[in-house]
Amino acid sequence: MSFYDAVVPAYLQMLNSLTGLLTKAEAHCAAKKVDPSVLLGSRLFPDMLPLSKQIQLVSDFAAKGCARLTHSEVPSTPDTEKTFEELKQRLAKTIDYVKSFKPAQFEGADTKDVTFPAGPDKSITMKGQQFLSAFSLPNFYFHATTAHGILRHNGVEIGKRDFLGAS
Repeated sequence: MSFYDAVVPAYLQMLNSLTGLLTKAEAHCAAKKVDPSVLLGSRLFPDMLPLSKQIQLVSDFAAKGCARLTHSEVPSTPDTEKTFEELKQRLAKTIDYVKSFKPAQFEGADTKDVTFPAGPDKSITMKGQQFLSAFSLPNFYFHATTAHGILRHNGVEIGKRDFLGAS
């Protein structure tokens, strides 16, 4: 398996499944007469980030992960989305961005240094494989799983197959 094949399909699967989850969440709000902003601002616990921020972070970890692994310019996307439609547009832009990477860009990326911020005045450097498996993918899946959990906790009828994008 190439490093590209370990990276890009994983990001794309979850970005696409989250698009489907948001579509179901939007329909749930309409059917149950729930103000969408209530669901978008929902959290699993008061000290956790709301659903909208979870989606933004999933998008960031995918885009920035690909950029850092390929030593491309790291995109900066302001977190301005306030509706399901805006969040789905952000996911669509991220999907297009991730799809724009070619396998050749990932050649040797597993052994190259990846430096990324770890706070306001600190950075960490890891080899690409370690960055992917110990930082980028775990954070990406954490925020995707938390988004799913928020939706499920709030009564949106979704399950594991929806999370996997297999429904």
